[in-house]
Amino acid sequence: MLDSNKDALKLEAMKRIVAMIARGKNASDLFPAVVKNVACKNIEVKKLVYVYLVRYAEEQQDLALLSISTFQRGLKDPNQLIRASALRVLSSIRVTIIVPIMMLAIKEAASDMSPYVRKTAAHAIPKLYSLDPEQKDQLIEVIEKLLADKTTLVAGSVVMAFEEVCPERIDLIHKNYRKLCNLLIDVEEWGQVVIINMLTRYARTQFLNPNINDEDEDEEKEKQAEVSALAKRKPYVMDPDHRLLLRNTKPLLQSRNAAVVMAVAQLYFHLAPKAEVGVIAKALVRLLRKICQFISIILNNFLFRLLQGMFEPYLKSFYIRSTDPTQIKILKLEVLTNLANETNISTILREFQTYIKSMDKDFVAATIQAIGRCATNIGEVRDTCLNGLVQLLSNRDELVVAESVVVIKKLLQMQPEKHSDIIKHMAKLTDNIQVPMARASILWLIGEYCEHVPKIAPDVLRKMAKSFTNEEDIVKLQIINLAAKLYLTNSKQTKLLTQYVLNLAKYDQNYDIRDRARFIRQLIVPTEKSGALSKYAKKLFLALKPAPVLESPFKDRDHFQLGSLSHLLNAKAGGYQELPDWPESAPDPSVRNVEVKESVRAVGTVTYRDTGAPRAQQTEGSREPDTGSGSESVSVSVESGSPSDSEESEESSESDEDEEEEEKEKKKKKKEIKQIFAPVFTQRLINEGHSVPDVSFQTIAPSSALKNYELLHRITGEGLSVEYCFSRQAFSPDANMVAVQMHFTNNATSDTKNLHIEDVKLQSGMRVKEFAEIELLPAGEATTAVMGVDFCDSTQAANFQLCTHTRKFFVSIQPPVGELMRPVFLTENEFKKEQSELREEVQHIQEVSYNINTSLNEHAIVQRVTTAANLSRVPCGSDKECRFAGKTVTSGSLVLATVATKDEGAAQLTVNCEKMVIGTMLVKDLLLALTQ
Repeated sequence: MLDSNKDALKLEAMKRIVAMIARGKNASDLFPAVVKNVACKNIEVKKLVYVYLVRYAEEQQDLALLSISTFQRGLKDPNQLIRASALRVLSSIRVTIIVPIMMLAIKEAASDMSPYVRKTAAHAIPKLYSLDPEQKDQLIEVIEKLLADKTTLVAGSVVMAFEEVCPERIDLIHKNYRKLCNLLIDVEEWGQVVIINMLTRYARTQFLNPNINDEDEDEEKEKQAEVSALAKRKPYVMDPDHRLLLRNTKPLLQSRNAAVVMAVAQLYFHLAPKAEVGVIAKALVRLLRKICQFISIILNNFLFRLLQGMFEPYLKSFYIRSTDPTQIKILKLEVLTNLANETNISTILREFQTYIKSMDKDFVAATIQAIGRCATNIGEVRDTCLNGLVQLLSNRDELVVAESVVVIKKLLQMQPEKHSDIIKHMAKLTDNIQVPMARASILWLIGEYCEHVPKIAPDVLRKMAKSFTNEEDIVKLQIINLAAKLYLTNSKQTKLLTQYVLNLAKYDQNYDIRDRARFIRQLIVPTEKSGALSKYAKKLFLALKPAPVLESPFKDRDHFQLGSLSHLLNAKAGGYQELPDWPESAPDPSVRNVEVKESVRAVGTVTYRDTGAPRAQQTEGSREPDTGSGSESVSVSVESGSPSDSEESEESSESDEDEEEEEKEKKKKKKEIKQIFAPVFTQRLINEGHSVPDVSFQTIAPSSALKNYELLHRITGEGLSVEYCFSRQAFSPDANMVAVQMHFTNNATSDTKNLHIEDVKLQSGMRVKEFAEIELLPAGEATTAVMGVDFCDSTQAANFQLCTHTRKFFVSIQPPVGELMRPVFLTENEFKKEQSELREEVQHIQEVSYNINTSLNEHAIVQRVTTAANLSRVPCGSDKECRFAGKTVTSGSLVLATVATKDEGAAQLTVNCEKMVIGTMLVKDLLLALTQ
């Protein structure tokens, strides 16, 4: 079929061959027949041939070299998939002689128009580097070029190449750091993992330790430093780029990919302040609730390092299911043991009692050991655990009894004098217990504390002497030790028994037992040949021994980076890179500053039209600006760069330079005051029934202080990106509408035409004054328009279609509650009067707690409140109170807010609003703003 002249037969043959490879069958014998079809003109056949060649090119290098020219032609193919496949096959041929050809192909592919081909070039870089490390310098140049790529498809692959070739060159990351942080949310999942791991190492070299103050405080307490030294310490301020990384990775905790969640978790563990690490707990517990292959890895890697109170609220998530594999059961058991404390130990012990009834013997043994560790760590329940383990000695299962004896032995070593009854009880079990380790543990206990059971110990030795020859080696050794200890403490009763046991041991088949018997005989039975050591026999045998420490087998696993393979294996794996230490002083943050070329924004005229009904119901002619009384128009001119100051330019004609500078400063201050209080003055004029004058501060202009929201992403919009913000300025056509400023950017290579809004879907009562149709938005340019929306004092979204001459995009605008109001100027007396008139049921009071080290002064409160809500400051005679006032845009309902600061990091937030829903939502937003 491969030699046929028909492409359909060739395609069928290649499908069967690729299916064979997918099932794991060897198809290398078909290489000569397949490679002949590499020049086939049928694209589908060529794709499958390249898939085959990628698999077997390394094994059949000689035959693959014969087709080099075909691959080189494939690099020029119009189809991006063929170009990428050709490069992939070329980089799979592991022959040094074609290194220059591969190098040239990678350089050309790095400049390809297709991001998929550039991604393949990034994948080929590590292959070439492993084949010829001398090409490192040239490959670094290609990596530097690809790192500057703004496509999310390329980002993960090029960072992987960077990690393989030159992980030490962090200077290549400086200028791309912020871009990678911002692109991270859109990168494919495995690329996210690679980028997060790289940024973790980068951040450890470029930022200061966010917990440095906590560490310093601990050191100061140990050294008992003076209080004045603590006051003089410079407070830690997090670098904005450090915060950018934490903020942009936090949403990825909701990823469906467990590897991404784990990567973000290790990033937060190594980089975030201690107060913020807790956010990863919920995400990790969510993964545990799924039946997936990552449960063992998550438990091994994270939970034993993150148990400092973080997972206590999720205790029940670690309860063991009957369907869990044994290894998972043991890991969860370790977590429950480590989470145990005085408050929850009773619950955990009840859970352990259920586990002991399991049919899984290894799990039962691990549960008994866990009970012993709980008793060791929490002294209050030691007696309870010991009594529970003693009850298990009557269990029918020998394994349960044996494991209980071993654990009881360790617990009794802590307070043997209080538990002589338990030792007597265990001595009676020697006739029934047959497990060697359990029998040996009982004999060791009786011998070690024989003075507590002087009557029972000789009788136990008598019984053991009878069955000495039939016992296991570990039991025989303990019988010899018991005999020696009893000979030293009670030789009258046990002298003959001891000689009998030693004689039996003298002829035992095991040389360890024979040597032990010979050594003990010379030590405890002095003769003329005995050395001076026999004088110290009692000190040797009856010396006090320290109680054993019951530790988790997962202790001391912090030698390697959290989340790495080395940490999972607890051994250094190949390719492992140590996590750098925090720098002592912060490196220069300016290295990450990148000059952004501002695009020239288009200047246009925007017309508003009242749209009470969906756009789809209007005629096509209605897209033209209305000229009737129902429409008003406002011209908006937006240019690149900072806005020019007309008032400053008027003063430029002054001859005296000093006077000119002074006058400019005055004008500038006046202008800033105007811009700040313009909404207040406008609202007061409206309230008093006056007309609003057409002054300069009413012009709607972009503000860098306003928060921008994404309406349409450039990928979803096929090159067209739209952002919007709430300008917080009076909307001239309709005072009852919220002004929404929209910024359009055409990132495509072609012009966008007829940009307008259609099919506006609104809630009951809501209205929209949309912008007029933008007839032309050239490629690479941007423009700004303003639309008005009457949200009817509701945070319900306004849904509509953003249309161009080729496509329609479904978008929606949902306002924060703080943007549904406008500022109102009130005096202190007016504020108090209005506040007293509002009923108590519309008053919302919330206590605010914040870090004492955080400076929440008057300036900070005003800035945070006015950022979260469009309210104006009300004069106040008290230094500890800040008051704010406003009205809802649609109904004009009064909104009053008061922040009263208290001592020791506390404050009280009070909101009075006639609309209870608005008041409740505003309290939540203001509380978040004040505590963040």
